[in-house]
Amino acid sequence: MKALITGASSGIGRDMAIYLSELGYEIIMVSSDIDKLNKAKKNIKGKCKVIQCDLSNEKECIKLYEKTKDENIDILINNAGFGQFGEFIETPLDKEIDMIKVNITAVHILTKLFLKDFVKKDSGYILNVSSSAAFEPGPLMSTYYSTKAYVLRLTTSIYEELRRKKSKVHVSVLCPGPVKTNFNNVANVKFDIKSVSSDYVAKYAIDKMFKNKLIIVPTFYMKIIIFFSKIAPTKLIARIAYNIQDKKR
Repeated sequence: MKALITGASSGIGRDMAIYLSELGYEIIMVSSDIDKLNKAKKNIKGKCKVIQCDLSNEKECIKLYEKTKDENIDILINNAGFGQFGEFIETPLDKEIDMIKVNITAVHILTKLFLKDFVKKDSGYILNVSSSAAFEPGPLMSTYYSTKAYVLRLTTSIYEELRRKKSKVHVSVLCPGPVKTNFNNVANVKFDIKSVSSDYVAKYAIDKMFKNKLIIVPTFYMKIIIFFSKIAPTKLIARIAYNIQDKKR
């Protein structure tokens, strides 16, 4: 049994790799930072290999699939992603384009390519990491929120296609709230809402994935917020979201 995890050099991705290794899976850890990957690999007790890959490069995403397609992967976890804080007219365009490539394009490519193989053998799990941000507008982090909404809708749409085929391939989407990872430093934000540990989120997500849960939200608090965002007017949610985001400056 093998699992491929992107963004595995730290945070949720690293902790998912550790947990799946404890469950007996061979691990393939993927990240753009080979030094951090090798450091993270030391936490894996079972078989593990690392692959350096720049997921903002479409060709490298395809090469990653080509390198691993014959490994008989059982689990694909698209965890890599990052955010950027600031008003839309002020945030750097080049960083936003890279964000779209990592958060959307890489997820789309890898999901499609591995899913085709999974469907042929009629087995496998795909876990795409989105965010609670996917359920609401995100002023001051507009591009990030939008990318995570894409991941949520892509995964839930694929789920229904597979369900109608009575496929034994399972797809899930993880939508956590604030998590104690390096995300905050990269996005240059500070959360007022209490963050949960990446270890807790990783284990919760994997356990729910194996139970074929479609949308995975790790904390009760975030479930309440998501429920409220579904019933409240969009303009109201946008105003509330702005006020919350503005405190992160």
